[in-house]
Parts: sequence; structure tokens; C-alpha cells
Amino acid sequence: MGKRRQAREMAMQALYFLEEQTGDPEQAITLFCRNFSPPRKTRAFFYDLVKGVHQVRATIDGIVEGYSDNWKVFRMPRVDRNIIRLAVYEMLWHEDIPYKVSINEAIDIGKRFGAGDSGAFINGILDRIRLALEKGEIDKPEALTFDAAVSPPASPAD
Repeated sequence: MGKRRQAREMAMQALYFLEEQTGDPEQAITLFCRNFSPPRKTRAFFYDLVKGVHQVRATIDGIVEGYSDNWKVFRMPRVDRNIIRLAVYEMLWHEDIPYKVSINEAIDIGKRFGAGDSGAFINGILDRIRLALEKGEIDKPEALTFDAAVSPPASPAD
């Protein structure tokens, strides 16, 4: 498994975990990393995904709802919605990753972790968003900046 795939899978799991938490998100991320330590080679990308999606989740959810027929994000299966959020985050804030790569990765992760129809469901929504991006219907947002004091939690194995 590639480094970025591994980071994406762990990020989806961390976002799932964050949805269950009611306290400080930074503490929740730290707790997740203590129990499921991202490997050193994937840690920066993992942390960017988790922190980025968490920071702009409302924006991402608005886009997803605008391009999914009759679906509110909160009604989508939790695994699927977090995979979709990750892919949309990549499509909007990672110009170095082609849209099709983000979509294919999301589909594969959905097939692995989601229900039987997750891959098709994820593909349908993300492809609509891709088309809208290519047509200029969705404005690319400005780059995100994270608090300099916040960095990827160290792994106990480091």
C-alpha cells in the first residue's frame, strides 16, 4: 500500500473518531495518534488531511450537499461522508493531486471500509463535484494555514 493511501485510510478513521468526540479536537487527534500511530513517512500528509478537513468541514459539507441529490451530509453513512470529505478537501486544497486520483483513492477506500454500494455512491458525488470544478462552477478557495504551534503528534515509536 502506498504512503498516501495509508495516510488517507488513517485520516478517514481519525475523522470518524472525531465525529464521536465532544471535547477538544486537538486532544482527540492526539488521543487517536497515541492509539493508532501514523507511520513517520505518512504523518505529515495524514495530519494535513485531518486538520484541513476538520477546519473547513462546513464548506466541504455545503459543496457535497449541493452536488448530491436528496442527501444531507449528516444522513450519509459516516464512513462514506468522511471519505467524500477527504476527497473534496484534496480536490480543493491540493492542486498537486489530480482530481481523478483523489476520486479513485476515495472509491477504493470506500470499497474497503464502506458498504457494498459505497464505491458507486462516492463516485457519483465526487464526479459531479469534479465536473463543477472543471467548469469553474466551484471557486477554488485560498490556501489554508494551520496554527504553527500545532504540529503532527509524535508517535510513541519515534
